Amino acid sequence: MAKKGNEKKGAKVFKTKCSQCHTVEAGGAHKQGPNLNGFFGRQSGQAEGYSYSSANKKSGIMWGDDTLFDYLENPKKYIKGTKMVFAGIKKPQERKDLIAYLKSASSS
Repeated sequence: MAKKGNEKKGAKVFKTKCSQCHTVEAGGAHKQGPNLNGFFGRQSGQAEGYSYSSANKKSGIMWGDDTLFDYLENPKKYIKGTKMVFAGIKKPQERKDLIAYLKSASSS
């Protein structure tokens, strides 16, 4: 049986690999990447006030556990033309941990 994500470990992953470009709190600022508050269950490219690539806006991806799991492994491969300059997270458990954290931290 696959291990579920660990929110605490995911917070560390976010801090070391994501927080340079993203915030998660409600009303948080956009940085190089958009604020991620409320993005679960939302279509990609929809955070108000952020300038997305047309590839991201037109992708039609609905953010959830499965889409995020695949996206975080290799963002540039998942959305060709994205401006996200992140190589990805290769370890499946690390991605699950990050998703567990994001689910909790980004819910409004």
